[in-house]
Amino acid sequence: MLGPMVWIDLIVFFLLFALFIYVFASVTITNLHKVYLAFHFSMMLWPFCQFVIKTTDNAQLQLFYVQFAFINMTLLAVGWLLFTLFLTGHSKFLTRKISLMIYVPVILVTLVAIFNPKSMFVQPVDGGYVQRAYGPLFWCIASIFIGYLIVSLYFMYLALKSEKSSRIKKPVIQMRKGILVMTAFIFLDIFLNVVPPLPLPVIPGLTSLGILLSACFFVIAIRRYKVFDIVTIAHQDIIDTLILGILVLDDNETVVETNQSMSPYINLQLGDRFEIGTILTQEDADSEVRLFLQSYRERPRERAEIEVKFNIIDHRHIKIHVAPIMVSNIMVGRILTFQDTSELHRLIDETNFQNEILQVRNQSLIGIQHELFQTNQKLEQMAITDSLTGCYNRHYLTQRLEHEVMMNMKYQLPFALFLLDIDFFKSVNDNYGHLVGDDVLCNTVEAINQTLRKSDILARYGGEEFIIYLPNTDQAQANIIAERVKFAVESNKVTIKNVAFPLSITVSMGFLSIHEFLKEPSNNPKTILNELFESVDKALYQAKSEGRNRIVSIVG
Repeated sequence: MLGPMVWIDLIVFFLLFALFIYVFASVTITNLHKVYLAFHFSMMLWPFCQFVIKTTDNAQLQLFYVQFAFINMTLLAVGWLLFTLFLTGHSKFLTRKISLMIYVPVILVTLVAIFNPKSMFVQPVDGGYVQRAYGPLFWCIASIFIGYLIVSLYFMYLALKSEKSSRIKKPVIQMRKGILVMTAFIFLDIFLNVVPPLPLPVIPGLTSLGILLSACFFVIAIRRYKVFDIVTIAHQDIIDTLILGILVLDDNETVVETNQSMSPYINLQLGDRFEIGTILTQEDADSEVRLFLQSYRERPRERAEIEVKFNIIDHRHIKIHVAPIMVSNIMVGRILTFQDTSELHRLIDETNFQNEILQVRNQSLIGIQHELFQTNQKLEQMAITDSLTGCYNRHYLTQRLEHEVMMNMKYQLPFALFLLDIDFFKSVNDNYGHLVGDDVLCNTVEAINQTLRKSDILARYGGEEFIIYLPNTDQAQANIIAERVKFAVESNKVTIKNVAFPLSITVSMGFLSIHEFLKEPSNNPKTILNELFESVDKALYQAKSEGRNRIVSIVG
């Protein structure tokens, strides 16, 4: 049966597949899309291979999946490099010679992975490749992979440094975060699972998790920054626009119509010639302004829109919309509309500010709530556990047994009680001091806990006495557990400072097994419980009187 950790890679594969479907269904497919989707598909194959390796005992099939995973990882690095070149506008570098140079390392990795000469790439451990050791050729493959990443990061650096690529800087930064996250997880996987010696446990899914997180960064960039969208200027009809100022121009840029609302923006009269450069200049302009001016002057038949800070009127935010006037498919002029959006920006800024305040308050409330929860948990734990040994206290056990015993009697379920006492504990305190006595108590509790089942309950009954409740346990099972507890305590050696030999501890144990019940038991659980405690206490007294370090059982 596959363990729960094996399924991590399969879960990552399905999450990557969901992101793949999301990108495929939500955007228009372009050449850049095709490159990314191929790249994303390569990301999906790594966790899939890591999962299927663990689903078969056939060593040759496992080796095939390992080989395929590493070949795919190199293809993933190539896909990342190609995607980076297309995204940053450096695809012109992909000449035939350079393309060949890019794929030569892939061919070498493929040959190394397939032939695995003298097991210098990967070696099986325990007859299979679920656990595997890597040879020197693995580090060559890792170096090739790192080389691709360094080249990709270099082209990103060029794009971020260039002023011509300012439009794509934010998505490039987001993509860079993705590749750095993926690289960090791959290095973490290597340092934790490859570099250490084999006996150390393998931490699964690190590279797969890094791939998933990087894919999330990529999808965020696709949606938030519209990486794949064709750059267009927003089109909007004058009729559907809230117009504050209207300027109508003929085909010679002469003003043929205007309205009074235009006066705050530009003071023009009919017959004046309009020059877009009087309100928008390319000096110190951002890329959006340059694109708008270029569209306005070189593509007059296209509509264009831009929002800028209008310095002429107190740095207000103004949205400018340009649309051609067409008659029989001939352009005869243009319409420009000017809309003041300063109030909208003020409201947005104020809303964001209020949201930040609310977030700070919410975080403070969440912190207080968490502190209260932690405090309540600690108080609850303190109320039911013994402060010295950490096991349950007598009060908790009594409350628990009042309910459990009645349920056992109602449904005729067998159970057992052990009452044990540390032999000659007083002499330990007298000879070595109470601090050593406390160590003996704690060590004894640890030894007993190692022998009990998860359903069993160990509680401190008082002083050096402890009681154990075994639910749903018949006499034969209880006998085995009792002997196991006695042996565990005898085998446990308590080391005492400045004493040459460790201290050996034994226990006397009273053992009560209940498997037959009265047809009409008492309705008072406290009465029943007192009778049970009295019976098991008598058994303990008998064990101590008969010489200690023994078990006396009573069957009820």
